[in-house]
Amino acid sequence: MILHQIEALKAIGVTEVVLAINYQPEVMLNFLKDFETKLGIKITCSQETEPLGTAGPLALARDKLVDDSGEPFFVLNSDVISEYPLKEMIEFHKGHGGEASIMVTKVDEPSKYGVVVMEESTGQVDKFVEKPKMFVGNKINAGIYLLNPSVLSRIELRPTSIEKEVFPKIAAEKKLYAMVLPGFWMDIGQPRDYISGLRLYLDSLRKKSSSKLASGSQIIGNVIVDETAKIGEGCLIGPDVAIGPGCIIEQGVRLKSCTVMRGVRVKKHACVSSSIIGWHSTVGQWARVDNMTILGEDVHVCDEIYSNGGVVLPHKEIKSNILKPEIVM
Repeated sequence: MILHQIEALKAIGVTEVVLAINYQPEVMLNFLKDFETKLGIKITCSQETEPLGTAGPLALARDKLVDDSGEPFFVLNSDVISEYPLKEMIEFHKGHGGEASIMVTKVDEPSKYGVVVMEESTGQVDKFVEKPKMFVGNKINAGIYLLNPSVLSRIELRPTSIEKEVFPKIAAEKKLYAMVLPGFWMDIGQPRDYISGLRLYLDSLRKKSSSKLASGSQIIGNVIVDETAKIGEGCLIGPDVAIGPGCIIEQGVRLKSCTVMRGVRVKKHACVSSSIIGWHSTVGQWARVDNMTILGEDVHVCDEIYSNGGVVLPHKEIKSNILKPEIVM
């Protein structure tokens, strides 16, 4: 997910990316080091010793974000996906002359979110209404911002929320503007939303006639398969499936609405649907894994086992059926 964001930033001329990380930053940095050279972009880390919310990390990384140019900088929530229209956002930001721009997206049920109330013609933000009981608008914060360096002087180095503490003050001064995001958007911080986000992402690839999508007699709908993965005979894959590097899908397997991560083996005649199979896990022969089952890294589901919504922590072996959604420690 972060790689997609970095690629989009690189495409519009960004030269440095700073990751605000609290937990195990070395894991993320080790993964991204390869891409730093490949993409030709500098990737550094600003590590929090305590979680600082959505604004505190910006104060912590102040020295990395401000230079002599005074150019604005992007801030992206790492758990949102979209088509990242960042070039258009720069033009929008320059056009309104305010202090900050935020991307907003239209939703069907605004009562579940914080709604951005804005002037339609100019995009000037009037106020924010948290989970409104009555309809005040249908646009919500999409978690993609373009900020002038002056915004940093509004943020203290403490746990603080940019959405609740910083943006309302800028809006009150009529210096905050919102651009409506074209195309798809999804906050994929929860497994169910991750699977929905996968569907939206694959659908956007289809609309672009992308060569990344798999095709063939075993494929139904939108499917993406890493070139190093192996798929056996008699399988039926799709719709809405992602298969990662080095995966082995044995013969007669059925996969739909699922992500199968790096190094997974799905054995003969197993069925996986609406689930996420973590790195280097195994799904046994004739096993059935569905209803938002989440397998952590290196989980082994034995032959003929049924998992109905199990959330399994790493390095476990599942020898008996999981008949109702539960966490397996």
